[in-house]
Amino acid sequence: MIKKSPVEIFSDWVDLGKDEGMEINHKEAVDEMLNAVTNSKNSFSFIDAGCGNGWVVRKVSKLKNCESSSGVDGSLKMINKARRLDNINEYICAELSTWKPKNKKDIVHTMEVLYYFKKPLIVLENIFENWINENGKFIMGIDFYYENKTSHDWPEKTNVDTMTLLNIKQWEKLVINAGFKNVRSWTVGKKNNWNGTLIISATKS
Repeated sequence: MIKKSPVEIFSDWVDLGKDEGMEINHKEAVDEMLNAVTNSKNSFSFIDAGCGNGWVVRKVSKLKNCESSSGVDGSLKMINKARRLDNINEYICAELSTWKPKNKKDIVHTMEVLYYFKKPLIVLENIFENWINENGKFIMGIDFYYENKTSHDWPEKTNVDTMTLLNIKQWEKLVINAGFKNVRSWTVGKKNNWNGTLIISATKS
């Protein structure tokens, strides 16, 4: 069977309606991530890297101190669905490793995206240099990482051609090498053989 790119896989998910399961499966982790970066009373601008059908963008846009909420994804089908569901917030179809927003943001969020790149550092460097304001916040979540053994067979199960398996320390080092400071990591949702979602937060300062 010919393997597919991550964009092709997720475009297929739109056709199958599988994208709607993302909100259910990732709600606990994303709620924790958002609480960690939107907990001040200051107003902020927000962007979701790899936004899928826009469920996180919509969720954040409802917060009182959110000035703007937008999403970027490589799948045009995902972006078109996001736009159908939400005609208020901005959604852009673009390659995350090269795209640059017109205006930098205060918070950059990404969930279950970065390991779908052969060189995640390039994406992280682009986010650091071009997406995020000085003193801005970055937060990422992933389920596919070395310590989460249950996830190791996902490349075969999904038939995707790119999944970069790194351990927690390696992910932390990538974030640091991209230029971020105050890097910290933790996991949420650990149970039985599931090690939980790995969350890494950092700042640009």
